[in-house]
Amino acid sequence: MAKISVLGAGSWGTALALASSYAGHEVLLWTHNQAHAQMMQGAHVNARYLPEVKFPQNLQVSAQLSQLLSHATTILVAVPSHAFKSVITAIVPYWTEKHTLVWATKGLDDSGNLLHQVVDQTLGMGVKKAVLSGPSFATELAQALPTAVAVASDDIAYAAYLAELFSYQHFRVYTTSDLIGAQLGGAVKNVLAIACGISDGLGYGANARAALITRGLAEMMRLGQALSAAPETFMGLTGLGDLVLTCTDNKSRNRRYGLALGQGASAEAAQTEIGQVVEGILTAGHVYQLANTHQVEMPIVEQVYRVLQNQCTVQEAVSNLLGRTLKSE
Repeated sequence: MAKISVLGAGSWGTALALASSYAGHEVLLWTHNQAHAQMMQGAHVNARYLPEVKFPQNLQVSAQLSQLLSHATTILVAVPSHAFKSVITAIVPYWTEKHTLVWATKGLDDSGNLLHQVVDQTLGMGVKKAVLSGPSFATELAQALPTAVAVASDDIAYAAYLAELFSYQHFRVYTTSDLIGAQLGGAVKNVLAIACGISDGLGYGANARAALITRGLAEMMRLGQALSAAPETFMGLTGLGDLVLTCTDNKSRNRRYGLALGQGASAEAAQTEIGQVVEGILTAGHVYQLANTHQVEMPIVEQVYRVLQNQCTVQEAVSNLLGRTLKSE
């Protein structure tokens, strides 16, 4: 049994806290909202995000960051990408050389940086760090349904330690040393899920969805190559696995957001209907800019970005993609 602190009490952070408790660890879950912390601690459930799953006794809740950092040396961050930098900055006063970091956030920061760059800039280059990513819906993980993900770190011994720490009967964690590739896969797939949602919302069917997934994977791999990621990473859990899951199942907020746009809803109405963070909205702009910086062609990402910026309609985006010059696959 170990001690783990989880920062972020949305559906994903809560699910990871539950999974860690199922593995037998003493888990402390953090929310920035004191009232929310008291409600969860008193009712032993996150009624806002996972109301059907009760907390076991080895999962407790706090709104005090200092308590989270004193509770454990393994810190798991699962907050939306736009909040990642502020949370990492907030833990600096309590950080010691004994602490290690792993995050399950999928996306880029507001400056378009990969999240390991934010960690290096904020906590220092020498911090043991990793990202946990892969095809995993919060509700299924919380319900202890079989799930497989990967943990990526440039310190493969640390990755192996985390895999052993988090794995249990229903949760299998693989390892990889490709920190860049794992992060890119988790970010880009959210943008592609919006594209697939739009296509399905327009009624374009399975052929179009399969084409978007396949060509989207090619875009993801091109960007990965430009950033020195390993090509095989994108054929694994953090690439193709997460991409297929997010693009094909309506548990995906990004896919549902795209569905609403394809069915004629405004961006504001679609966001309101979902009621939680849709990572792909911000990530589309970040990935589009990153691709431009590295001169990588990503036409699907570009058209999603243009739709979200009201530069074209969803029908015009489809025409733009289908009207491109024919080329070798």
